[in-house]
Amino acid sequence: MPSVKNWGAGVFIAALVLLWQAACMAALVPPYMLPSPVRVLAAFAGDFPLLMHHLGYTLFEAAAGLLLSIMGAFILALLMDANAFLKTTVSPALLLTQTMPVIALAPLLVLWMGYGAAPKIALIFLTCFFPLTISLLTGFSQADGDAIRLLHSMGASRRQIYRYIKIPEAIPAFFSGLRISSSYAIIGAVISEWLGGSAGLGVYMTRVRKSYSFDKMFAVILLVAILSLCLMKLVSVVEKRICPYR
Repeated sequence: MPSVKNWGAGVFIAALVLLWQAACMAALVPPYMLPSPVRVLAAFAGDFPLLMHHLGYTLFEAAAGLLLSIMGAFILALLMDANAFLKTTVSPALLLTQTMPVIALAPLLVLWMGYGAAPKIALIFLTCFFPLTISLLTGFSQADGDAIRLLHSMGASRRQIYRYIKIPEAIPAFFSGLRISSSYAIIGAVISEWLGGSAGLGVYMTRVRKSYSFDKMFAVILLVAILSLCLMKLVSVVEKRICPYR
């Protein structure tokens, strides 16, 4: 039952937090290395207005990068599915982009685009683009062959086949990739902000790290985790609205 699973997950997380608090109270780990959950929550509440200010910039970068990656993945997946030669030639290059850490490209993006939002959005785009493209390609390839042949026999055009068969059947796979990419977008935005900038959760983390305020760093981690879970839940809600049959 879903309710039992949710209760089980909640109990497990609560047990971990209690174990963390007990370890801090027993002084098993120095406070400056691992602040207690109580200190983290206090830091979160104390810096809440400032965190919300920086969160606005991070959300903008994440949303822009994710939106661009959705558009790019949809266009490329359509082209690759429609052209076997393009699929054969582009697929290895697409896989190659995942063999090198995207964070290694971040300094180059800053060098090429400056310290504004552009390199951060580009990094998020590179992070989210691959899972979305692969998900869409998988969905297109798993479309019902009998239905496609039926439409062919009725004189349907390629555009009609994509409209009535391939795209509707690829939507569940697309949402699976979007669920992953939505969490990647937030994490990618924070990591990209480590390289520089004037605002954002990553910038906030670098500032509090220099002052050894690790409780505030954990507060950012807590906020990013909550935000990622909320975005994944939002994707699931939208998926249920668009695909009620699932």
